[in-house]
Amino acid sequence: MMDKLIEKIIAMQNPTCVGLDTSFGYLPQELKEGATGFRKASNAICEFNKNIIDAVCDVVPAVKVQIAYYEMYGVEGMKAFKYTIDYARKKGLIVIADCKRNDIGSTASCYSAAYLGKTEINGKCLRALPAEMLTINGYLGSDGIKPFIDDIKSYKKSVFVLVKTSNPSSGELQNLRLENGKFIYEQMGELVEEWGKDTVGKYGYSEVGAVVGATHPEEAERLRLQMKRTFFLIPGYGAQGGSAQMLKVCFDGRGLGGVVNSSRGIICAYKSEKYKGMNYAEAARAACVDMRQDLASVIGKMGK
Repeated sequence: MMDKLIEKIIAMQNPTCVGLDTSFGYLPQELKEGATGFRKASNAICEFNKNIIDAVCDVVPAVKVQIAYYEMYGVEGMKAFKYTIDYARKKGLIVIADCKRNDIGSTASCYSAAYLGKTEINGKCLRALPAEMLTINGYLGSDGIKPFIDDIKSYKKSVFVLVKTSNPSSGELQNLRLENGKFIYEQMGELVEEWGKDTVGKYGYSEVGAVVGATHPEEAERLRLQMKRTFFLIPGYGAQGGSAQMLKVCFDGRGLGGVVNSSRGIICAYKSEKYKGMNYAEAARAACVDMRQDLASVIGKMGK
């Protein structure tokens, strides 16, 4: 699946991922009207997401759907999560389920079955929340990762493991030094490289990617030098303060190596003075085009 994402990035010359972290509060007033409970709020979110997807599906390769923004609306919100995944896939987008799942043993297997694999019911195998990619937390160790690795091999999917996250306090743990002199995030990077070594595709990247924040360019540069086979999911661009210049270090000499997420900067672009006069879908598309140009200005041609 990582090869497919890379090929779409090359074809579109755009490593942008649209984060559908859709809070009801982000919606324009006309979509909020009459919503007094979870069902109507979730229906409005579906309508918003559908129109965003329709507007951007020919200029970006992927969307990332953050499950927390849907869980807070209960069962109806989870229906909206499923609808968004299904509709984005129908429109040809690669879907990253941003759930940061992890546990050990059979519990990890259940998480993996939900998003990457299948669930068996009386001999029939069904897909519950069928994303192509899933974010996972590796800080429980290898026995919490193995079920996901097994499923990405069986079902030709991919995962992104948290390595160096974009939040300001990530260094409280991730930047502590171990006895061997390495930072914890570097040790996690080594594990990710090892976990993905048997899944390397034709572009030299494995199906086990890493989440590496744009807001920490020094650490990102160290990780790129260390993690030659690992594709990065790069959060932190835009609203969180990350710039194209800061994340340039995440990419290789071919202009490949990462996909850059922007959430509020795209789905809330209609609130910006820059896109005044556009509706939310038009503004989202314009923001994606602007982001493509901004990233290309520092990364250069992708796939060269």
